[in-house]
Amino acid sequence: TEKLWNPLTVKRSGFLLFELLNKSDAVKALQLDIFNARNQAMTLKDQITEDMKNAMRAKEVERLGTIRLLLAAIKQREVDERIVVDDAGVIATVEKMIKQRKDSISQFEKANRDDLVAVEAAEMVILQAYLPAQLSDAEVEAAVAAAVASTGAAGPQDMGKVISVLKGQLAGKADMGKVSGLVKAALAK
Repeated sequence: TEKLWNPLTVKRSGFLLFELLNKSDAVKALQLDIFNARNQAMTLKDQITEDMKNAMRAKEVERLGTIRLLLAAIKQREVDERIVVDDAGVIATVEKMIKQRKDSISQFEKANRDDLVAVEAAEMVILQAYLPAQLSDAEVEAAVAAAVASTGAAGPQDMGKVISVLKGQLAGKADMGKVSGLVKAALAK
């Protein structure tokens, strides 16, 4: 029989990459396609870990520090809640860290600490790279109008219903504080 797999395996990106022996080019191409498909299905947490490794290799100290803080926050959430955080949980953690950076920036500006403002702003830029593409104002307004119509909200007392619908749709894609203001304005009419 033809030997298809070399017993020596190499672990890469959480998947096993087998060294192919005695296979036709078509089979090798198929195996390469399967391996690439698996790597494309990488979770956000795995991508952050890979980015940390790349920052280490490139000796990007600021980027590495920020990514380590993010991974520590994710790990803390996993330990506290005894869960494995999925992409939605990672996005929620990133949003929380960005909000912390915004709050810190406003406090540092009041204290005239431009050096610390620059550090926090740089961290915020690095963290924003892990959020999904942000929706435009028109798209957010359209989503708010659709949510108000679908829930049958009549006034400010129904704001909770509308926000709960929008939170699932817009999480990570829009600033929920801004969305809340738009919902309040739409329900006040």
